[in-house]
Amino acid sequence: MTGVRAGLCSITFRSLDVATIIGLAVSAGLDGIEWGADLHVPVGDGRHAADVARRSADAGLSCPSYGSYVMAGRTPTDDVVDVLGTAMDLGTDSVRIWTPFGTGPDAPAADRSIIADGIREAADLAAECDLAISLEFHPGTLTETAASTLDLLAEVDRPNLFTYWQPDPSLDDTSALEELTAVRPFLSHLHVFSWGAGFHDRRPLAAGAGIWERALGDAGDPDPWTSGGRDRYAFLEYVEDDDPTNLRDDAATLRAWLGIEESTDA
Repeated sequence: MTGVRAGLCSITFRSLDVATIIGLAVSAGLDGIEWGADLHVPVGDGRHAADVARRSADAGLSCPSYGSYVMAGRTPTDDVVDVLGTAMDLGTDSVRIWTPFGTGPDAPAADRSIIADGIREAADLAAECDLAISLEFHPGTLTETAASTLDLLAEVDRPNLFTYWQPDPSLDDTSALEELTAVRPFLSHLHVFSWGAGFHDRRPLAAGAGIWERALGDAGDPDPWTSGGRDRYAFLEYVEDDDPTNLRDDAATLRAWLGIEESTDA
């Protein structure tokens, strides 16, 4: 057992409704769903967010994270407040935010400073709601590399600020795992997928055993995230051909890597 739980990103199936996604997650034996703010749990609709939370709980699923599209340094403060309010209605304890696309690790200091200020504001507002903020770890942004992410975390310096991790498809397995090791002290959740050369080259999760068996094993030890009483999730993100029928096999693979016994009624 790694101490990591198995989940699903709702954006994996953007064309499906909430009820269908809940049903897929349950049938695949998953433990929780990271609900996306773009379609499934829109920002500002507190009644709907609370309903999704209730329906998830009734199905035995948690809501460990709200996948927002806050772009630090660009999203207005009032919009950030609305995101945090929706997260509270959803009953989660963590909100995922982004650093803007097109501003990479080599960005000028002034651009980095604006983004850092935006992250600091979001973290401070979240702290007032007893929420954590997690950065999306993503190519094409300031969190493209572990080094840039660590610089940003140090500059912002907030105890409720963490980062996700996912492998950069352009890196070999060893280099990607070195990135995970570097950000490990600040890790919240993971986005789990198996890709070839890029976003549209999606493969069965089992094809990624070389990286994920090691990554998930390394993610299960106690750390600041889990010592705060939070669960760590490995969220399945995208499946081959975007086909919902492929979720069950990927979920079975993930559960096996995590040492989770197969449910008899899943």
